[in-house]
Amino acid sequence: MKAGECKPHGQRQRDTNAVLLRNDARLNELEAKITAVRAMPAQNRGKVRPSKVVELRSWEEISAEARVLYGDDADLGTILSPKQQQEIRERLDGYRKEFDEIHKLDDAEIYISVFGGLIGAAVDILLVGIPQRGPAGLEAKPLSDWIRQRFEQAFPPEEMDKLAKDLASHVPFDAQDNRHTVKNVVGLSAYYHRMLSLGHDPLLGFVVGVFDILTGRMTTIDKNGKFVSQVMECYTDRKETNLFCAIAKQFRHLASDVNTAMGLPAPLMDLFNLCQFGSIGEYDQTVAEIVQGMYYEGYDFIHFCSMSVPAMLIEVWTRLLYAFNRIREGYKISESIPFSTDHARHPKLATMLFLSHTFGAGANAAKIYFTKNPVAINATEWLLFFRYTEKQMKWSLFLKESERHDYVRERINAESEELYLAAKSRFQKLIEGKFLIVGGDSDIVA
Repeated sequence: MKAGECKPHGQRQRDTNAVLLRNDARLNELEAKITAVRAMPAQNRGKVRPSKVVELRSWEEISAEARVLYGDDADLGTILSPKQQQEIRERLDGYRKEFDEIHKLDDAEIYISVFGGLIGAAVDILLVGIPQRGPAGLEAKPLSDWIRQRFEQAFPPEEMDKLAKDLASHVPFDAQDNRHTVKNVVGLSAYYHRMLSLGHDPLLGFVVGVFDILTGRMTTIDKNGKFVSQVMECYTDRKETNLFCAIAKQFRHLASDVNTAMGLPAPLMDLFNLCQFGSIGEYDQTVAEIVQGMYYEGYDFIHFCSMSVPAMLIEVWTRLLYAFNRIREGYKISESIPFSTDHARHPKLATMLFLSHTFGAGANAAKIYFTKNPVAINATEWLLFFRYTEKQMKWSLFLKESERHDYVRERINAESEELYLAAKSRFQKLIEGKFLIVGGDSDIVA
């Protein structure tokens, strides 16, 4: 046979049987020699040459024998029979199915996720509602009104009025019209100046607002989406040179505005002034005009906090029930803490949260559709829905297959380690109380 050619399977099997017979003969010979050595007097055993007891085969000899049996280009298809190959494929398929089962939601987990989304939807519709301006100010449903009252208790209007008059809370970006501006800001007024000024944003304010305080500027995005940053010469006395003093002044100013009639805008709401596109509703309004109208109708920072409660309840319900269910399945408490949504640590948590927020966002979409009121939009819920949708799609489309491959490889490695330990244990039992030959010219050693 030429080098590189593989023998037919039947011939390979006959050759293999011949090799096994030779090996059996060698083992029998070895057992006989060891028995003979044990029968010798102890003082004579050290004189026995290893060649009389056992012949250790070199790697070159084993390799040459393998080339004779299988050729130089042997692969698994050459070495394994079709039945063995099929068994391996079935085992690998079994590992893949195990991985899929680990990440597949069972009935209990589906019920937990769906019920969590419905709880959030019920709270949003029945307890938060839509703010409306009444004689006593903004009013909505019980939960929303209760949260607004808590803000009033935390920031009493009388004290906030005093704080607003205190020069320590005056900032250069608080111009309420264009009488004191160098560059005209379209839409700047007592009603909209907080919606246009980035310094009044509850998040951006601690970056842009603090910068404005340090530099004596006012940074705005006007109603037409134009970005304007200008030095307020008339408010130079409101500047600060110390960063920490500027941060303190920023906090005091936002606190004095939070309970006012128009209130602070929701976080990042002012950035929607850049969205000068769209033709929405019967008046063909742009996205920017819709959001400006929402702020005017009462979608302020406090209402945003009220809207966050349903989304928070979905998070707490789903994560807490996930942890209880995982503990019930036998996992340790440390392994069940539902903080991380990484699929490797918590295979089902991200999927459950995605399902819960899908129902929560869907219910909010229905609320918007039937009320025809954009103020019904639950921004927090939609942000979480998009976040988990992106995470779930990324895992399903790009990460799942590689993680399944890693899982199968780990299972194979674990089985290989078990086989190695079993072989090692069996070998230790085999040589227990017997003599071993170390090296071609060594004496017998125990």
